[in-house]
Amino acid sequence: MIVASRRPVPDEYGPTDYYARSITAVGGEDVMPILRDQMFWLCELGSSISTDQTDRLHPPYTWTIRQVFEHCADAERVFGYRAMRIAAGDSTELPPWDENAYAQSRFGLGGTFSMIVEEWGALRRANYILLRRIEPAAWDRRTIANRVSLSVRAIAWLMAAHLQHHLQIVEQRLGISVQRAPSPHAMRTT
Repeated sequence: MIVASRRPVPDEYGPTDYYARSITAVGGEDVMPILRDQMFWLCELGSSISTDQTDRLHPPYTWTIRQVFEHCADAERVFGYRAMRIAAGDSTELPPWDENAYAQSRFGLGGTFSMIVEEWGALRRANYILLRRIEPAAWDRRTIANRVSLSVRAIAWLMAAHLQHHLQIVEQRLGISVQRAPSPHAMRTT
């Protein structure tokens, strides 16, 4: 049986080396367990970061940890919106979004760091549920997003790759490593 959430083939994410490297960096052959486990990783890492670490810069990086988490929440929202539009068969070209403008504006930094983690977790949960409920044929649908032809499947893998990339950098910046998935006996199949 072919799994709808399988690893995408290169023509599902255009001829971009960046997307190819990003997707290749994610292990596994089915994105759904990866997306699910990343919710755990996000919560573990978020709860391991002290208040004084959230707004500190760690050269050579130009964003604080808070800005990185806010950026990831913004990106999660964009990935989910794109996946929903494409899955629904909306073939309208989707423009790029300026992640740096969002980060520079610091528009969402009025809340606490735990609020950002909570929002990000809620967005990931919503995206996970969306991807679980769409029909298998919807995973193959495509449109142009960010000037590249992308399938829903590619969007889901890029969602996982983006989060993995940023969580690994945060761990590296802070010199910590947290558990990335629940222990097998604690996992549920939801």
